[in-house]
Amino acid sequence: MKAIIVEDEFLAQQELSWLIRQHSQLQIEATFDDGLDVLKYLQTHQPDVIFLDINIPSLDGMLLAQNISKFAHRPHIVFITAYKEHAVEAFELEAFDYILKPYHEMRIITMLRKLENTLQQAATGGADSPRSQTHTINLTRDERIIVTDIDDIYYAEAHEKMTFVYTRREEYVMSMNITEFCSRLPDEAFFRCHRSYCVNLSKIREIEPWFNNTYILKLRDLEFQVPVSRSKVREFRQLMRL
Repeated sequence: MKAIIVEDEFLAQQELSWLIRQHSQLQIEATFDDGLDVLKYLQTHQPDVIFLDINIPSLDGMLLAQNISKFAHRPHIVFITAYKEHAVEAFELEAFDYILKPYHEMRIITMLRKLENTLQQAATGGADSPRSQTHTINLTRDERIIVTDIDDIYYAEAHEKMTFVYTRREEYVMSMNITEFCSRLPDEAFFRCHRSYCVNLSKIREIEPWFNNTYILKLRDLEFQVPVSRSKVREFRQLMRL
């Protein structure tokens, strides 16, 4: 598992390198302090991870990430920055994580563990579909990116152009509509049961008949009940073999 660091502050670069070497099996192949140099490097190299500062010379981190997002082989990007206001933009570029300076060792360790797990799963996975291979999803809260296991999601709810996502204990607000959010979830595990709701099928505890021959879904661990719309009843019955 190969990584590069893009950071123009020497001490920050040295500290991050030390933390990565101490707490992971990642091999740091190169370090850079200039965005254009990174683009040249990526023409002939394929790192698995890029630790990317935003405020760097020649080509800033966000523009560099936008270029990388178009690559056929897209490495995971972990932003490392002192500026929290770029977190939403980073999420839209499907960044793996967003780390704020100054570094907190436990925060780095947690990120590295999730990163190594994701890389190992990708290395051993057999399916070709990106959605089939995905085991985690980036959720946002308080301008932070939280890398979340997809199975931890119970349901998602549409709120105009936003989507609220619920796990057992947490609520996240995503700056995208529910159709776009659901497209990032595996089809075999999630069902768009209503215009405004998408549910994790494995979290359904009870299916209760409701008016107009529809259903209300009671979920494990949560009091909230998710409706199945009339237009989705037939598909839901087939899916659940009712």
